[in-house]
Amino acid sequence: MSAYGEGEPPSPREHTVLAVFSALIAFTALFAGFTAGVIRTRSVAAPALTRIVITPVTGFIEAIDDREVGKRLLLRVTEMKDVAEAERPKRVRVSVRKGEGLSPGQLITGTARLLPPPQAAWPGGYDFARDAYFKGIGAVGSMVGQVRQVDPSTKPDLSLWLAARVDEARNALTERIASAIGGAAGGVGAALVTGKRGLIPEPTNNILRGAGLYHIVSISGLHMVLAAGTFFWLVRALLALAPGLALLWPVKKIAAMAAIIGATVYCIFSGSDVATERSLIMTLVMFGAVLVDRPALSIRNLSIAALIVLAREPEALLGPSFQMSFSAVAAMMALVPLVHWKRIEKAPATLFERGLLGIGQAMLGLVTTTLVASIATAPFAAYHFQSLNPYGLIGNALALPLVSLVVMPSAVLGVLAYPFSLDRPVWQFMGVAVSQVLDASAWVGSFSGSTTFVPALDVVALVLLSIGLIVLTIPASSLRWLALLPAGAGLAFVATPHRYDIFIDRDGAGAAIRAKGGQLAIVGRPSDFVAEQWLHADGDARSADDGSLRQEARCDAGGCVVAAAGGRWIAFVQDFSAFEEDCRRATVIFTRLKAPPTCRAHFVLDGEELKERGAMTIRFSPEAVEVHSVRKGREIRSWSGAETLQAEASPARERPRRAQPVPEQDFPEEGLSTGEPD
Repeated sequence: MSAYGEGEPPSPREHTVLAVFSALIAFTALFAGFTAGVIRTRSVAAPALTRIVITPVTGFIEAIDDREVGKRLLLRVTEMKDVAEAERPKRVRVSVRKGEGLSPGQLITGTARLLPPPQAAWPGGYDFARDAYFKGIGAVGSMVGQVRQVDPSTKPDLSLWLAARVDEARNALTERIASAIGGAAGGVGAALVTGKRGLIPEPTNNILRGAGLYHIVSISGLHMVLAAGTFFWLVRALLALAPGLALLWPVKKIAAMAAIIGATVYCIFSGSDVATERSLIMTLVMFGAVLVDRPALSIRNLSIAALIVLAREPEALLGPSFQMSFSAVAAMMALVPLVHWKRIEKAPATLFERGLLGIGQAMLGLVTTTLVASIATAPFAAYHFQSLNPYGLIGNALALPLVSLVVMPSAVLGVLAYPFSLDRPVWQFMGVAVSQVLDASAWVGSFSGSTTFVPALDVVALVLLSIGLIVLTIPASSLRWLALLPAGAGLAFVATPHRYDIFIDRDGAGAAIRAKGGQLAIVGRPSDFVAEQWLHADGDARSADDGSLRQEARCDAGGCVVAAAGGRWIAFVQDFSAFEEDCRRATVIFTRLKAPPTCRAHFVLDGEELKERGAMTIRFSPEAVEVHSVRKGREIRSWSGAETLQAEASPARERPRRAQPVPEQDFPEEGLSTGEPD
């Protein structure tokens, strides 16, 4: 309590004490955040493979994901031949072509081809290895040959048993929903309920992405709010039917408790993915506020949820799920009330007018929330996925009413009827609505430019736009206008992107090089996944199989050369015989081989440096060469434009290029597929 009386201004000394106290709290929170990061990193630490191995593996099946062809298994390893126990991964993710008879909890054995979880395809790209680290996955690959079930000598521990039972129940319900609905709608309907997306055909995934609706098949914020809201509304409505209960009991709080329990069970049943857990925490905080008679939606509650999430999973701060979900919710809570129509003074006279007014207000709310959420999440979508869906407002306006009013209530009713085998008609009814959603998505996705690729945002641009969003949402006064300063500066960076001139694969299997015409040209044999990540980072919408990608490269059995801007020639060497000519004439050489010490090219990246640095990007300027690598960050090397060789002096390879064998890569099948908020 202050020493001065009520209404008296604080003294300068008290101002100073308050400022110092606030600064100490801020520093404490900062150090607590770093501490949480260290604790989390060490608590999940587990060995990971550092090389490709083909070896017998024995392990318990923790989870099974169905695919259009085969299955994907998450194994908790108990034995791995030829790999020391100290280097043996705790979990591995493997695919099998035939998985009949396999179920979660079984102990299986077989020969597996395993490799380390792949790192980012380019510095700043999606890093599957980091995500795998925090999930305890130390290797990925495939089973080769026969997979056999064996009798375990010891029973699995409680956590494995529980995970296996939950996954088994999810798979059973997924199969039941998919078979009841059928087709692509069956896969989407099952994913909406259980979170298992393996049965969705890839063309359907692309349709949903193009319409800005892929977020509906990821169990996250939308699903958790609708599921918890359905529980809340049903319990409150049922209790309100009894006047005695409605007058004497705290019906609203009872309904909030039912929503908390229902949301928690739903999170566990849907697999407890990271995005789902974050959504659950936000939901629990908001319904917890109802229990203590506080507003359910407020910036304070959102901040509490963010602190809980980051204390538990500090790595989430760097991921798109956390950034997009919290930015969307914060922006909606701060801005949606400002753009709503003012309340009409005179009440509608007729039931028809009241109905029209209700529909109009609902549509206005849907449009404004979708618009605000789309704008708030656009910077993060552009940074992480290099794609935007400009027609997402139309897609969400058409589809979300069906999802909110038909699909999710049907899902809750179907799950309740499932134990009594009365659920099939419910799933079929839900499937009709899902089919309508897919039809609307296909229509919106057919628009020209429904998916627009943009150059990867610079970190500075993302930070400035994030600061602008924070300033816009936190203050409740005209101080919000200060958000225009960082947002304007961030947009200036967005408008002038600094594109990379060369993308080099982590293993030196190939590269994308900016040719004289300004577009990227592909050399070597990078995987389609990696090539498309390079193209998207450059804002290029071409697919990896586009024939124009190799027209600018001159290739023979020794490698390839590409004429780049500024009279530079970039050489990709695949055979030692090419070093003599390329070292004399090329400006930049990269190769999986070891370059001879006599090579006089201006810039040489050979196999040893690639192994040390991982995937790399290079950007040229008149003064220097800027090199970014996944493992070593950013480096500036001196450069003299006067030394650049002219195109006329460069080699011309005209012999047909001979395909070179490249080791297989095992890349993630999901994680880069959506630019939607969770």
